[in-house]
Amino acid sequence: MTTSALTRPTACPIYRPTVGRFAPSPTGELHLGSLTTAIASYCHIKSLNGAWLLRIEDTDHQRCSAQFSDQILIDLENLGLHWDGDIWYQSEREAIYNELLQDRLWNRVYGCNCSRKHLAGFETYPRFCVPKPSPIYQCDSDHLCDSNSSCQLNKIAALANEKVRLQLPDQSIGFIDGVQGIQWSNPQQSLGDVVLRRADGTINYFLAASIDDGLQGITHVMRGLDILPLTAAQISIMSYLNLPAVEHWYHLPLVENQCGQKLSKQNLATPINTSSSKKCQQLIQRALALLKQPSVDIDQPKIMLKQAVQQWQLAPLQHQSVLGKV
Repeated sequence: MTTSALTRPTACPIYRPTVGRFAPSPTGELHLGSLTTAIASYCHIKSLNGAWLLRIEDTDHQRCSAQFSDQILIDLENLGLHWDGDIWYQSEREAIYNELLQDRLWNRVYGCNCSRKHLAGFETYPRFCVPKPSPIYQCDSDHLCDSNSSCQLNKIAALANEKVRLQLPDQSIGFIDGVQGIQWSNPQQSLGDVVLRRADGTINYFLAASIDDGLQGITHVMRGLDILPLTAAQISIMSYLNLPAVEHWYHLPLVENQCGQKLSKQNLATPINTSSSKKCQQLIQRALALLKQPSVDIDQPKIMLKQAVQQWQLAPLQHQSVLGKV
């Protein structure tokens, strides 16, 4: 195992526009936890005079629903959380993900047919399927090759019906988190070789989010603390893809239920209700209180958010793991 220097973007232009994003997955409606993340990311990026993009992460066709996507848009609009530019739907971008997977990552991936039952009891993938030298994957040399078209076509065919795993680096990667401080993580030791594409062709979060953050020019990512363990892997994938690096990471403390569980759709968190101006006002007040921000005057939601942006403070959130219980 080797240790890398603290990761800083080095291949980026001298000036990059400040761009953040909110990227919900429409497996359910927004709840207070996801709303808190949305308001925090909006206020922070707008306090920096940046753009706030909206991306719908709907690659999981079995769990995601257009009905939930539509409701998320309605709720954001009712709350005055107006995004910049066009919405990106990941379900419409699968050809792009597969193209970049084959063009830039093909020499780092391999097929896997292990079932969940087969992997029960392992914390990270035990690398049962790491390929040995094989004419299916190789040219005349002893390394995986994606520069020769026949080799690439052979590998594409060989992996068509298998999970595609990426070999993550076995080294410690460091980055500065604007909320949680300096972080170090070895993605190979903590996550193993991650699945980028499932056997049914579904693109996994690691690949889709990494590609879109790079192609959208995202400079600031603010999301929940539960995603922090995945960040070193995303940094690695974006580097492998030769995409612009995210310059600023922020992992927010979580909102929990009374049982101490993260507020989430899986834990049956109550959806927010934005059906009236009063309800929207109350939701904004509650989210800002959880975020330990100064109170704002009761007004139209967009006016309340404008005041919240002007008063935005990151310091009250730093080095915290829980925002509160609801």
